[in-house]
Amino acid sequence: MKKVISVVLVLVMAFSLCSIGVCAAYETAKLTKYPVIMVPGYSSSEMFRYDEETGEKIHLWGDAFAQISPELEANIGGVVSDLATFLLAGNVEPVAKRLGEGFTRIFGDLKTNADGSSYYDVYNYINTPEECNYAKLRELYPDGRHQAENEIMTEVCNKVGAENAFVFTCDFRMGAVQCANKLKGLIDAVLEYTGSEKVNIIAVSHGGQVSGTYLTLYGHEGKVNNAVLTVPALGGAGIAYDAFNVNNGGFSFGDVCLVLFIQHGMMLEEDLQYLVEAGLLGFLDDLANALVPYIMPTMGTWGSLWDFIPLEHYEDIKADLLDPVENAALIAQSDYMHYEIMSPEGEHYFSKGFKKAQATGTNIYILAGYDIEIVTGMQVSSDAIITTPASTGATCAPYGERFSDGYTQKVDTGFYQVSPSMSVDASTCYLPEHTWLIQDYYHGMTYKDPYTRDLMYTLLLNDESYDVHSMERFPQFHATTNPAHSVHAAFNSSTEGFVSGEDTSLVITNISASNDMVVTAVTPLGLEGVEFNFIPFSLAPGESKEITFKGEIPEVSLKNFELTVSYFIGTYTPIGERTFDFTIMNGDAVEYDAENPLTAAKNAQKIDEVLDDDVTDTLEKYGVKGIVSVVFTMVYKVIEFVTNLVKTFKNL
Repeated sequence: MKKVISVVLVLVMAFSLCSIGVCAAYETAKLTKYPVIMVPGYSSSEMFRYDEETGEKIHLWGDAFAQISPELEANIGGVVSDLATFLLAGNVEPVAKRLGEGFTRIFGDLKTNADGSSYYDVYNYINTPEECNYAKLRELYPDGRHQAENEIMTEVCNKVGAENAFVFTCDFRMGAVQCANKLKGLIDAVLEYTGSEKVNIIAVSHGGQVSGTYLTLYGHEGKVNNAVLTVPALGGAGIAYDAFNVNNGGFSFGDVCLVLFIQHGMMLEEDLQYLVEAGLLGFLDDLANALVPYIMPTMGTWGSLWDFIPLEHYEDIKADLLDPVENAALIAQSDYMHYEIMSPEGEHYFSKGFKKAQATGTNIYILAGYDIEIVTGMQVSSDAIITTPASTGATCAPYGERFSDGYTQKVDTGFYQVSPSMSVDASTCYLPEHTWLIQDYYHGMTYKDPYTRDLMYTLLLNDESYDVHSMERFPQFHATTNPAHSVHAAFNSSTEGFVSGEDTSLVITNISASNDMVVTAVTPLGLEGVEFNFIPFSLAPGESKEITFKGEIPEVSLKNFELTVSYFIGTYTPIGERTFDFTIMNGDAVEYDAENPLTAAKNAQKIDEVLDDDVTDTLEKYGVKGIVSVVFTMVYKVIEFVTNLVKTFKNL
């Protein structure tokens, strides 16, 4: 029954995933005069090959649903039978075999040789500026084909004109250097086509790695004005490591992380993670790990996937999966990417190349997420797909831990650059003054969060230079305002995520898209001597309220504390809470305990405060601790709400 519920839940969420249009609220002080090139995420480019006998085009990639549908219809009986075997007997192999063999039939022509070169001659449908500008694409493909990252680019087209907006395509199987060389060709062609002196680049994920590689190799030519890299895979992708590490553990999906990822994509305010707290999606690990051997013959020598392996794991994975003779050419090109571009010791290390580009007047900006585990199991701070160190160059505490109070950042950059959660040290970033880090910012969700969306457009569409000090509205660290989180909190006088003696109140905002909210409690933990003057109150969507407090902010600095906002909201899961991290900056730094450099990042669940270890161990053993904890928390919140109401009436 557990597996049935799990399968249904995943399918419902997957097919419900949709885009919700949001109007941008940024301002352009000096609207750009330069054309914009979108360098999209992985696998965005459609590709084909020619049949060697007939000369006809064979579509290889770009309309996956249309390609999969005939295969599914032809094998629906077998799929149902295998799925039933899996659900009843727990045997995942028949499902993996059928899916894997089907993948090979549909996408097997995308295979590459041992040296990383394509087995077939493969082409993109659109390549030149005449073919890939959005005005032409909208005319030829009103259904949206080839118009990658259309949500983002719709506003770009509105501002600069669709004829001045272009999409980059590449053979995404190839390594980042090869893709960067093609990007160089498109940039040169767009400059000639438009007569412009420079272009602006907006890059997403894999596009960030490609654009970053272009900038570090060719940025000194000064052909780029603004380059905005959102959730960039500069130093690789944790999800690729989990896939290639199948012989030593492989996938271990984070159930809650996966569901939250979907919730953020849908901007969904229902707390569906409650349904999987007990580990109902564990079957995905077995299925994914069983599927890998079937798809490796097609994808195992894609240069792009090897360039996604983070530097610290590259040698181990390479030794495990590649032959030094047979795969020599593939190894050589990926070695170059890892040791010349990803490594701080490399001649073209991102930081070095970026600085050369900046010297020519290029503005390079990075937007990345943190404090999320990799969805497939890797325990490193990330945006669920790309690790924070890979995206930014930042130094991060191990996932689930933070630097202890009093921690001093690794590099003295002249200003404080440790996240409010004390889990990210941004002083080591490729570009410390031009990197914005967003807590709980899931991969690809730039358009879903007003902060990241407006920051992206501001950096991209203005012909001005910015840094993390330029705009009070856009501090370097930010707790995401994706409506999936419903509520936001910050102190009234300090930079978001920090508190000082200048603050007199806490500002709570309903960030829901459409639901009213009743805030039932504000609970600080680790903020001694401060008591909030709180009575329950309601907030309409977008409305804020200031909560004053008694007492004095402690006269210390570099000390972390948590603050939980509890609320009722008009959804199917009406009781919710969100915990925010803050750092006190109000005096001398607390003494750093070098012998205990790390601290648990989050406090124990409330259920752990009332149940002994034997009971909680039993609940975990039977996979129900999560659900029991949720029920317990809901009851606790109701009692807390009633208690606050009683206190309110007593004070009247």
